[in-house]
Amino acid sequence: MDEPGTSAGEAALVEARLSRGAALPASLPDVIGLALRVDGGDLLLSSTGIGVPGRFLLQPRWSAGQAVLSTLMPYRGEHGPVLVAARSRRPRPLPARMEDVRAALAAEPWALELLFAPATERWHRFATVDLAPVDGALDGPEPRFDPVLRPPRGAGTYGWTRALREPSYAVARRRGTTR
Repeated sequence: MDEPGTSAGEAALVEARLSRGAALPASLPDVIGLALRVDGGDLLLSSTGIGVPGRFLLQPRWSAGQAVLSTLMPYRGEHGPVLVAARSRRPRPLPARMEDVRAALAAEPWALELLFAPATERWHRFATVDLAPVDGALDGPEPRFDPVLRPPRGAGTYGWTRALREPSYAVARRRGTTR
């Protein structure tokens, strides 16, 4: 995860969920959450800053399309701790109301670049993602994500990050709110 890949140009199907963290009214900024499932691994991102210390601080936003979203907690990469972030390739406003986002993405997919960085170093692009609704995708249960059980391929986790996350995900699993 913390070095350039060799599968340039290779496409993968991505499952995604966009949310407002505190479910505040659309007239107020909120922490934006983006969950991605790629190759069976779950990546959970929240609106943060891009620099240091901002990449470690949640930052409420009105629009996901202009937010930087990152993992906050590092994954274990081959060369040490690594953070992952996503940002629009072309910043654009997306509706603040989640109900309106699907129509906006149907009109124009959301083009993102995925970045990785050692904890306090510069970001490096490693992938691009285009998010658009798929017909019938909302017919089943809402996708649920669990980065504790399913970290992204090529990434490990640290014991302290699992210890922080595991209690809330264990409760969610018992309630059937992760899959």
